[in-house]
Amino acid sequence: MARPARIDLRLFQQELATRLASKTTAQVESSRLGLSCVGERWLIRLADAAEVVAVPPLAAVPLTQPWFLGLANIRGNLYSVVDLAGFLGRETVVPHGTSGQARLILFGPRAADMNVGVVVQSVLGLRNIADLTPVPPLPDAPSWYSQRWADPDGGAWQEFDLSRLAADATFLRVGL
Repeated sequence: MARPARIDLRLFQQELATRLASKTTAQVESSRLGLSCVGERWLIRLADAAEVVAVPPLAAVPLTQPWFLGLANIRGNLYSVVDLAGFLGRETVVPHGTSGQARLILFGPRAADMNVGVVVQSVLGLRNIADLTPVPPLPDAPSWYSQRWADPDGGAWQEFDLSRLAADATFLRVGL
């Protein structure tokens, strides 16, 4: 059985940075980062995400919500780590070490003035919203949901706003 090719995260980030540097502001604003979590496809603005990293070892924090996975040391800075699937009330994403595709999306300064990140099952790459069609929002959608989109194949994509998520009272209440 052939082993799947390993993804060189550093090379991927360098290539992504080079591609983004060559884009105009309008092109970057129309680009979204595609994520997969709990069988759904999600989009976030590139400017809202500071970095995408493999899920590092986590230090557990007692007496917190089940979706609060703990603290991660990212280059000497502590980040609060939230499991997006668990926060949504779904089955938790497999934490570090057991799922090669799980990624930690670190919030950028535009999204929140705090060191926090969310774990997703995988990163699906860049998506251009010009290739997507807006669709009506879900009824009773959380305040941090933004536009809902459909791709040409009819697949649904839910965009969410990291700054509104960071300001959500439930998201901020990590203690039991």
